[in-house]
Amino acid sequence: MKAPTVIAEIGCNHRGEFATAQEMVRVAAGVCGVDVIKFQKRNPKECLTPEQYAAPHPVPANAYGATYGEHREALEFTIEQHKALKILCEEWGVEYSSSVWDMTSAREIASLSPKFIKVPSACNTHFEMLAYLCDAYGGDLHISLGMTTRREEEEIVAFIERRGRIKDTVLYACVSGYPVAFEDVCLFEISRLRRTFGSLVKGIGFSGHHLGIAADVAAMTLGAEWIERHFTLDRTWKGTDHAASLEPDGLRRLVRDLRNVALALSDRPSELLPVEIEQRKKLKQVKPV
Repeated sequence: MKAPTVIAEIGCNHRGEFATAQEMVRVAAGVCGVDVIKFQKRNPKECLTPEQYAAPHPVPANAYGATYGEHREALEFTIEQHKALKILCEEWGVEYSSSVWDMTSAREIASLSPKFIKVPSACNTHFEMLAYLCDAYGGDLHISLGMTTRREEEEIVAFIERRGRIKDTVLYACVSGYPVAFEDVCLFEISRLRRTFGSLVKGIGFSGHHLGIAADVAAMTLGAEWIERHFTLDRTWKGTDHAASLEPDGLRRLVRDLRNVALALSDRPSELLPVEIEQRKKLKQVKPV
């Protein structure tokens, strides 16, 4: 079985510190061995209403600014910084990507020509943005389906199919919680998406916000070709996503286990494997019938 592509979702876990983001790239690539490192890009004044921008953060302990808008601004990097992070990813032999939350961010990230752009669950019915990505961006579209109804799923897929981009699309099973309890992970959503859309799209992925790494291995056995997990250097850092993120050793073990289990998911190529033949000579008690 082919091992899934592993995405380290740094998102905003860098705390708005560019040096921390650079270190996270080096650790995710060099220590953990991931395939893709993904960030987020938002234009807070475009994403938020004036009232939302001026309101306090709903969880003050996680705030990086006096208002929610200031909090979001503090966690943003410029497009020049994203370009530098893309170059750093390439130097470390991994792909760069980013989620986009608004039209400005979609245009900016598309200008960097990553191999794929992610549309987060919160924005998957932003059809103006989807139209732009379908029409003006040549890379793949990865779309999370957390907090999305079945009818909305069908509308999203039909919209992309009409624009001739469905074969460039990866759909992600996802539950939008931070963290998600195991009884709410709902891994059979991967099977449902494969049955429903598997013949149309490029692939099916799994974006997990649970604890530990066991569920991701199960997701792979159910057919997830892309595994995305949030990544942090320290789960005790201030911020919403850290509690649902893997630290370096957890991410390293996830990559290791996915690749090892993928090797193990195979048929026997022969009745006796080479590793068994020598043991058979020493141990097998062959008696006449």
